[in-house]
Amino acid sequence: MPESDVALLAAAAREAGQIAKSYFQRDPDVTDKPDGAGPVTVADLAVNRMLEAELRAARPDYGWLSEESEDTAVRLEQQRLFIIDPIDGTRAFINGTKDWAHSLAVVENGRPIAAAVYLPMRDLMFTAQLGQGAEVNGFAIEIAGLDAISSATLLGAKPNFDARFWVGGTPPPVKRAFRSSLAYRLCLVAEGRFDGMITLRPSWEWDIAAGALIAAEAGATVSDQFGAELRFNNRHPQVPGVIVGAQSLHSELISRLETGQTKS
Repeated sequence: MPESDVALLAAAAREAGQIAKSYFQRDPDVTDKPDGAGPVTVADLAVNRMLEAELRAARPDYGWLSEESEDTAVRLEQQRLFIIDPIDGTRAFINGTKDWAHSLAVVENGRPIAAAVYLPMRDLMFTAQLGQGAEVNGFAIEIAGLDAISSATLLGAKPNFDARFWVGGTPPPVKRAFRSSLAYRLCLVAEGRFDGMITLRPSWEWDIAAGALIAAEAGATVSDQFGAELRFNNRHPQVPGVIVGAQSLHSELISRLETGQTKS
């Protein structure tokens, strides 16, 4: 039988890890992208070349959207596509810390249906298939399910908790933690290690498509900052922020937010 999309993504993510590790902590060449879009390393580009070649050969009828590939409108006409971040958390990669990931998803008609997020330096493989639950290294995972906002620990950059973004100028009474990779943040919520995640800046689809499915399949409510379902393969491949948590915690966060966006 043909290899499933999840198996295909996981195998490709592991191969990506081998390539990335060959550059890690070896002073890889770094270039700043135009318009303040952040850094890119030779490792990002090498991983992207492999993934595009192998995944597109395996699924030639799927579209392609990757942080490190030139985007075209062709993907908008395709029912299924790959959404890829060759290395999510490039700054962590450059700095020599472990919390960077390969983020791979298959999206069908705007919804992720298969996902793999792999952290090579931690050997953590998070996977999910729509309607089939989420796993890490083959073991089922689920969210912590905390409802009380006063005891919650949220993953998010400090600017998201500025007073101006919250009703009455009062940020929620939560503890805050941070990881460089958005994909990893979503997986940490899925695994139950943190109660929720928040980012109020426009978020690139390649950063979140895989992690959003993994979190949702682990039981989280996942939406944009206005509470709307995340939709992917948009003409401009961004969504307006991401809020993740157990249903009641998610609802509480949405109700406390003012309209606005920040940097994360």
